Parts: sequence; structure tokens; C-alpha cells
Amino acid sequence: MSERPTAGDGSETGSSNTHAPASVPVPVPAPTPFRFDYSPPTIRFGQGSVGELASELESLGCERGLVVCGSTVGSTLEVIDPVQDGIGDRLAGIFDETTPEKRLSTAFDGLKRLREVEGDALVALGGGSSLDVATVIGALAADDRSHEEIAGEFAESGTITVPESGLVPVVTIPTTLAGAELSQVAGVTAAPDTDDTGRIDEEIGGGISAPELMPATAVYDPDIVATTPESVLAGSAMNGFDKGLETIYAANATPVTDATAARGLGALESGLRAYGQGERDTETFERILEGILLVQYGISRPEGTTLSIVHAFGHGLTRTYPVQQGAAHAVVVPHVLEYLFEQDGVDARARQLGDALSVGDAADPGAAVVERVREVRDALSLPTRLRDVDGPESDEFEAVAETVLADRFMANAPPGLEPSGDEIVGVLESAW
Repeated sequence: MSERPTAGDGSETGSSNTHAPASVPVPVPAPTPFRFDYSPPTIRFGQGSVGELASELESLGCERGLVVCGSTVGSTLEVIDPVQDGIGDRLAGIFDETTPEKRLSTAFDGLKRLREVEGDALVALGGGSSLDVATVIGALAADDRSHEEIAGEFAESGTITVPESGLVPVVTIPTTLAGAELSQVAGVTAAPDTDDTGRIDEEIGGGISAPELMPATAVYDPDIVATTPESVLAGSAMNGFDKGLETIYAANATPVTDATAARGLGALESGLRAYGQGERDTETFERILEGILLVQYGISRPEGTTLSIVHAFGHGLTRTYPVQQGAAHAVVVPHVLEYLFEQDGVDARARQLGDALSVGDAADPGAAVVERVREVRDALSLPTRLRDVDGPESDEFEAVAETVLADRFMANAPPGLEPSGDEIVGVLESAW
């Protein structure tokens, strides 16, 4: 197997656990060939950033921005008021009807509202659900097909063709830490009781994906994130943290994403531990937001995403069970990492993960990484056992394993990994 791309300070080669004497420089292998196609949005970062929304809309050539959010965010004055003030005279209205289900019907309703207020931009405010629905609205605005035709395509394929032009630009303002705001992918679902086109016969989960779906601007304001309830913030933080872990060992890792993910993990590790210890100052939230920004920078690209096996487990546990995504990640991630580090011939890059989490010099970097991840999880007071969340019972693990193995993110598992159903069941049993 060829050397994998490595980004670091020259103190490591791939996943080797052997350090050369300080006086002898360790040669860094040339990166294997890779293609990195990434068109990021404009980023505004820092306290008071939402106060500049009007100037961001102006820079996009937009006159009227429709805020897209959920009812809780829309009624929380300490969140919605600064956003409205920041948009100022360019505020077209507020559509506060998004839900965690991310319904296609909600996107159709949002599209209707956008047209009623003659909006030419969308301001997505909230967690991943609101950001995804706003993205879908922006794509639907460029689609001249009827609702029935669009619903029919979704019913048949689980996706919707994204027009190459004419999309309404989206400005994202995350209130959680899951890391959904720098993405060219948006999830969407449909159900018979919510679809009025007559084309949906059963519950359908899917999504849309295209480079054109990358937001125009992402705004990171610590004052906005600080308003989110701790229970929501903690679970989303674990989801975002795992993006950094996965990006480093993903099969399609690059030196670019190695660097951003490693820096992001370091910021998250210190920031989340401080948050777990009760620190709620602006500096702590800025450190956490810096980490969330960096671990997802460059991971959603035309060639695909760097999300990998942990996210496949998350999907397997949440698609048919009511367990929250962040809780599912919190429970399984230490056990998935242990499984990866134990596999012969699999490069899960324990040393580089260790360096990112400040434990790279440990005699057993894999064990040290697992322990550090557990410390971050425990600092957030997240669940530690599968039996303690609303997930599957142990006699359902084989069905979950089938879902995990079939998940598209498994294609990004570390090179050399060929998991069996029994091995996936074994990880679930360890987490039980």
C-alpha cells in the first residue's frame, strides 16, 4: 500500500509509532496524487458578526432576505432580534416552520413564502434542519417543474435534480455545532401525510447534492451559539467533533483536510472541555466555533465527503430509532476507534490523531486517542452506553449492522478495512 497523504511538522510518517532521534530529521513522504476541488463560501467570524448581514446581502447583490428557521428559534428574541437588526431594511420576512424531519413539503411552503415576499436571498438560522431546508428551498426556486413532478422524482430516486443555475443564494448562521453550514449536501424527507401532490406513497428519506448548493456566506457568531440550550449544544458538538476525527483517517484524506481537521480538533478538544467545566465566556465559544469551522472546511466536495464509519454507525442507529444523532455518536465513537486501531493492515492514523489531540507522544497513541475522545464526551455529560439511549435492543444489532455496512459513508473507511457484519455487531455489543 502506498503512503497516504500526510500533513504535519515532519515528526511522523503515515501511522508509524516510531519516533526518530531529535537530531535526525524524519523524511516526510511526498503526498500521493490527489485532487482537491473546493469552493468555500465567504466566512464571517466573531462576536457581533450577525450585525453585518445587510452588508453581506449587499455584496451578494441581494435586496430582500427571507429568514428560514424553526419555531423555537423564531420565537427566541435573543436569537432572532440580532439577526433581524443585522439584516435591517433588507429583511423580507421570517419563515419559521422548519422541523427536525426536514420535510419536502416544508421546503415547498418556504418556496411559496419566498415568492410571496419577493425574496432574492435566504438566511438560514438554526441547526442542520433549518440549514438543509433553506438549501432545498434555494434549489427549488430555480426549478420550473411542478411540485408533482419534483415529488415524483424524489419518490422514485430519493433525490431531486439540482439546476445548474438560478439558485437563490443562502447565508447560513449556525446555532448548533454539528457542522452543517459548509456543505453542498442537504437532507430531505417526505411522507404521505405531509405531501399534497399525491406522489408520495411511503416515508422516504433522501437528499440533494451539488457544488451549487454550497452557501454563499457562513456567519459564525458566538453570541448566537451561546443562546442554544446546553442539551442541544452538547449533542451537536459531538457530531461536529467526529467530523474532524473521520476526516483524518478517511480514505480520501488530503494534506489540506489533514491540516484543517487537525487544527480544528485541537481547538475543539480544549474548547469543549472548557465548556464542560462551566466556562461560558465569549472566548470559549469562539474557540469552539473555530474548531467547528475548521473540521468541516474542505470535507464536502464534488468528489464526495470525508465522513466515514462513525457517521455510518450514526445513520444505522438513527434512521429507524429515535436516538438523537449526537447521542448515538457519543456512545459509539470510542468503540469504533478501538476497532479501527486494532485492525491489522488498516491505517487509521492513530499517531496523527494523537498529535491533533496533544497525545501523539504516548506509548500507545491509539489508546491515548480513545481516552481523550472519552474525556471530551464525558465533559459534555453525554451518554456512554447504548442501552441508556432510545436505540435498538441487543437482539436487533444484526439489522443495524446491515444498515451500517450498506451506508454510503463506508466507502470512506480507512484503507484496508473490510468489516464483516459480525465485527460491526461486536462494536455495537461493546457499546451496549
